[in-house]
Amino acid sequence: MREDYATVLDYLPNGYPLEGKMMPIVQAIGKENFTLLELAPRRGVSIDIGEDLYIGEGKRDKVYYILGRLKREKLTETAKRELQETVSKRVKENEAKIVKFFNEAPAINKRLHQIELLPGMGKKHMMEILKQREEKPFESFKEMKERIPNLPDPEKAVEKRIFQELTEMEKYNLFTQ
Repeated sequence: MREDYATVLDYLPNGYPLEGKMMPIVQAIGKENFTLLELAPRRGVSIDIGEDLYIGEGKRDKVYYILGRLKREKLTETAKRELQETVSKRVKENEAKIVKFFNEAPAINKRLHQIELLPGMGKKHMMEILKQREEKPFESFKEMKERIPNLPDPEKAVEKRIFQELTEMEKYNLFTQ
């Protein structure tokens, strides 16, 4: 899946300290698919953490080229902090898309459902979500919390899951590739 924009998580003007290449590196995350990317910036451009950079086809003003996917173990501490804020922002911006996940998420197999993979969501919450969504699909995080008593915050659960998928090895990825 191609990304057209990426949000800067960290900018290393001298590259990675232990690699000795002295080539500037931008650690970024794609706006659409949560893809962790390593970018080579153009010379002489200023890059700010949190900034959205165009990385699509054609002329890019600040990015010279895309080096490839960023390995999770290369994320700097700054990038990890920024990643949490960025993921949180994206979940808010994409509430409709994520509520749709709760309305349509299928079982993985006979014993495990996608909803159960969200931090804090066990079998009980999953069963209640399935029951409620059959009666009427959810329209917002707020409505989910109103209809299901004691439901852990669905927004926070999704944020935690996305961060987990980006920073740890997971058997199943629900929101990232």
